[in-house]
Amino acid sequence: QVQLVESGGGLVQAGGSLRLSCAASGRTFGRYAMGWFRQAPGKEREFVAAISWSGGITYYASSVKGRFTISRDNAKNTVDLQMNSLKFEDTAVYFCAASTRTIPTLYAPQYDYWGQGTQVTVSS
Repeated sequence: QVQLVESGGGLVQAGGSLRLSCAASGRTFGRYAMGWFRQAPGKEREFVAAISWSGGITYYASSVKGRFTISRDNAKNTVDLQMNSLKFEDTAVYFCAASTRTIPTLYAPQYDYWGQGTQVTVSS
């Protein structure tokens, strides 16, 4: 069982930066691939970024590649999402998720645990 709590969301102007953090409970955090997803009002939840249990493999959605960076610290049970050059269309609730798969996945149904989400609002 893993419990996930996101933090770091807020209001930022376009072009600015935010760093989201996800704190996980449980001694087996290091065995999980982790991902970030987002959901804007009226839209389906979409993949943002994912990272393998070791941190050696990362995937990004094309819309955020080059602007967002996912990282993890297994000693601290955290996974972060550094978001730079934010755009209005990045506005959404951002969710952290954990998957028991060893290879990170882009597909929400393949994640086993989810956080409650944190709101990111980018003003244009």
